[in-house]
Amino acid sequence: MSTQDQSNVENKAKQSKFNQKFKQQRLPAWQPILTADTVLPAFFLIGLLFVPLGAALLFFSRSVQEMQLDYTDCMSTSHSDSGQPVRCSDVISREIMDSCTCKINFTISEMFEKNVYLYYGLDNFYQNHRRYVKSRDDNQLLGKEITSVSNDCNPYGSYDGKIFAPCGAIANSMFNDSLKLFTTGTVSELKLIKTDIAWPSDRKIKFNNPPGSLDDQGAFKNTLKPPYWTKSVWQLSDDPQNNGYKNEDLIVWMRSAAFPTFRKLYGKIDHSMTGFKYGFPEGVYSLEVQYNYPVDSFGGRKRMILSTTSFLGGKNNFLGIAYITVGCICLLLGIIFLIIHIKFGKRAVDQLNINQNTPYSD
Repeated sequence: MSTQDQSNVENKAKQSKFNQKFKQQRLPAWQPILTADTVLPAFFLIGLLFVPLGAALLFFSRSVQEMQLDYTDCMSTSHSDSGQPVRCSDVISREIMDSCTCKINFTISEMFEKNVYLYYGLDNFYQNHRRYVKSRDDNQLLGKEITSVSNDCNPYGSYDGKIFAPCGAIANSMFNDSLKLFTTGTVSELKLIKTDIAWPSDRKIKFNNPPGSLDDQGAFKNTLKPPYWTKSVWQLSDDPQNNGYKNEDLIVWMRSAAFPTFRKLYGKIDHSMTGFKYGFPEGVYSLEVQYNYPVDSFGGRKRMILSTTSFLGGKNNFLGIAYITVGCICLLLGIIFLIIHIKFGKRAVDQLNINQNTPYSD
């Protein structure tokens, strides 16, 4: 084959390579023509769908029974200054490792239907900060044997040659208040179920303990507890199935919240108790808090929340209000555009038949 023939073959190959519908932008396309006949029905359809849907969401949200108790400023039962009670927040601000206990009475005015859940809530805590969200090592939480942790964990990665277990700012700031509920009549503690409170995918896939026994610390040898923790990770629970990285309080905390005001599940009321079979009876109760978690430094607040759920989840009026608002706006815009179209508009057929020879008219 001559040089010219070879060159022609190469040129044809190049042309066939680039002469494609996708590369030459010759793919078939459809461009909608927005007219009153298509836009106005869409506005009315969205409005007629969103308003009743939002009303239903709002109804189910408001059917959720809920009681919130702010205990940020509760008074210590074991500390005093010159005979005067002192706030637990002041006690731990003086010594972070000091323990403080406080009690608050509260009243349930009507019976909560089962099932009832106990949450803790935090205000003004930004778990969504980019640096904070990255501060973890997923390989460590998966239970893999590692000799060093991710740099994202710094400055809570390691110290003096030993790795923090678990590492990172998220784990180091884990909520560690202890909440207990009591009845005021018999002064008996209400049982809380602390299992199955985390997402199943987190429990079964994302968190696992390293090889070894938790009893003799074999699984966590040569590790340190995070600086702000009072217990090591293998001591978080008396239940060996709910300890180490598989501790569900830890798993719940490690799922970062999207907003600075959030709640996380602490436990479920055990409805096998006498008198609690059908829900949470009305009456006077007391909340006992082992107050360990400081919030004054960032202007935060702490809450205890008792709540039921609907098939849509917990109480959330925002979604229903948002649907109703969008639906009403679409209906209002549809009515306004319909009036404008009737008074000033032209038929779609007339608009499509306009050309350069069409005489101008008002």
